[in-house]
Amino acid sequence: MKRTRVGVVYGGRSSEHEVSLASAAAVITHLDPERYEAIPICIRKDGRWSLADRPPATVSAAEVIEQARSLSETSGPTGRNRDVHFLAYPAESQVLTIQPDRPENQDDGVRAIVGTLGLDVVFPVLHGPYGEDGTVQGLLELANVPYVGAGVLASAVGMDKAIAKVLFAGSGLPIVKHVVVGAGAWKARSSATLDEIETQLAYPLFVKPANLGSSVGISKVADRTQLEKGIGTAQQFDLKVVVEEAVPEARELECGVLGNDDPEVSVPGEILTAGEFYDYESKYVDDRSTHVIPAELTAEQTREIRAMAAGAFRAIDGTGMARVDFLLSRTNGHLYLNEVNTIPGFTTISMFSKLWEASGLPYPSLLERLIDLALERHSKKQSLKTSLN
Repeated sequence: MKRTRVGVVYGGRSSEHEVSLASAAAVITHLDPERYEAIPICIRKDGRWSLADRPPATVSAAEVIEQARSLSETSGPTGRNRDVHFLAYPAESQVLTIQPDRPENQDDGVRAIVGTLGLDVVFPVLHGPYGEDGTVQGLLELANVPYVGAGVLASAVGMDKAIAKVLFAGSGLPIVKHVVVGAGAWKARSSATLDEIETQLAYPLFVKPANLGSSVGISKVADRTQLEKGIGTAQQFDLKVVVEEAVPEARELECGVLGNDDPEVSVPGEILTAGEFYDYESKYVDDRSTHVIPAELTAEQTREIRAMAAGAFRAIDGTGMARVDFLLSRTNGHLYLNEVNTIPGFTTISMFSKLWEASGLPYPSLLERLIDLALERHSKKQSLKTSLN
């Protein structure tokens, strides 16, 4: 039987590049070699695409991040590499064009084509901008190639916390009070913006880049000085910043969603973070944080969270998969929808995979299900008319 050729795309021009390497290593390692042929495709930090001679093998995000911190650059394949170009138009089999091998540090301007490679389906394992935000999904749509996960709209909305909150509120889903700060307004009238935030919101606050994941650039602030500094930090990563009220004594809860037209929701899980909140270090470097799956909730709370997860998935027009995050106050019992991650962390110990494992779907079966969903959605789209004739 012909194996399905799966292009696993990872890396990317994002501060979440290293996390993506660990996710890709897990996917490549656990794809059934009798059913699938994994093609590792690295998007380097400078934006170039390469076929990886040595695909990522470390599934521990902490190890990958520590290696990156000890080097000036960790951007993908080492030694010799083959640059590839993705053809952004439909073709029978010619999807990637391959350039000659050359040393890593050599860029002699050679652009000769030495071969082509067809892909049956693409599995993006990209976190953050230029990968999870609809950009790569748009490229794959132009090429008319099946791909795992959310489409262009859901990817873009899921990445943009400010726009996602508008859709969540429009769907009647509870969200925390917040203010969106644009770079232009901040530069023109920072003092007035701080006054506006303090008028509308009560400390403590969280300050977040609108378009980023893995808790990069997030600060918890307790006064005006910290708020000003937090906005400056967040604006190093994005032109738009979300400032929101902290949920009192918040429990961090998560659900996995899987499906296209009729999404299924996993059991809920809870993050028990060692730090003040679940920041980048807590997620990937500091191993003191733990999780409880299933979360210790009442039957009513579990039903509410699972229903809200499906509602959030539908609100952004999600397909394929998502991890939906919630905040539950120990003080008043109020539950808030936090965000939807359309390409969650994908190692075997990431919450998304652990949630589905606890729901009866082990990691290799999860990968198969996601590929099947991608092919199913693509097949349905092929029946749509592209001409009035």
